[in-house]
Amino acid sequence: MIQIFWYIYAAFLATSSIAFLIHGGYKNRVFLIDLIVSAITWTGLFGFVTHREIFTPFVWQIVFFGALVWDIFFYLFLKNKLVESETDGDDIRMMNIFTTVFMILLLGPLYYALFQYAF
Repeated sequence: MIQIFWYIYAAFLATSSIAFLIHGGYKNRVFLIDLIVSAITWTGLFGFVTHREIFTPFVWQIVFFGALVWDIFFYLFLKNKLVESETDGDDIRMMNIFTTVFMILLLGPLYYALFQYAF
């Protein structure tokens, strides 16, 4: 039963990124780098869900830490500077809190799976 939830989660991540791509969300180079990092992490998620060894655990350890640092840096620092908004300071603070909570809820299972896969 849990395996089904992992497949649904992986499909949700892929579908949301495809929708973002279709609607022109990856016009900036930084967003394209984020797409590449996300695709690499999804490969690890696929390996974890299907119980197949893709590359070595050492590669996934590097991917785990590198992608985690990238996502933290991207969501907390880069994204606000790249997304143009005409909001005041309070709205930006609330948006940062929402983004942090959303990132933890959405990407938490991904990094749990990558950790399990790498170690």
